Amino acid sequence: MRITQYTDFSLRLLLFLARHRDRTVTVREVAEFYGVSFEHLKKIVRQLVELGHIRTVRGKRGGLVLAREPAAINIGRLVRDVENLALLPCFEPDCVCPLTDCKLAGVMDQALVAFLGVLDGRTLADLA
Repeated sequence: MRITQYTDFSLRLLLFLARHRDRTVTVREVAEFYGVSFEHLKKIVRQLVELGHIRTVRGKRGGLVLAREPAAINIGRLVRDVENLALLPCFEPDCVCPLTDCKLAGVMDQALVAFLGVLDGRTLADLA
């Protein structure tokens, strides 16, 4: 399994903010630091603000800051919130699989549970 760039950048943005808690950080600064698209990062910022992980500060010294303590940001929950975890087409709600005795979906679901179980045991504080 491979997480999307969106999830990767979400994690990296939060890590950057956790490591720079003493000041506001601009989206441009983070984009330049990681060498990622400014426009793509702005979309991620919007979602992380909606999820309550970060907040924006207006004004001359404005930018981004964490809205929560790093220990309160669970990595498993974050991945669930930003990543499409439908590993197979049959994980989608409207899928009708022609295989009546297929065991693949069950195995993939177990793997996903194990993957998320590891992430559920970690917070941003553990990574920063």
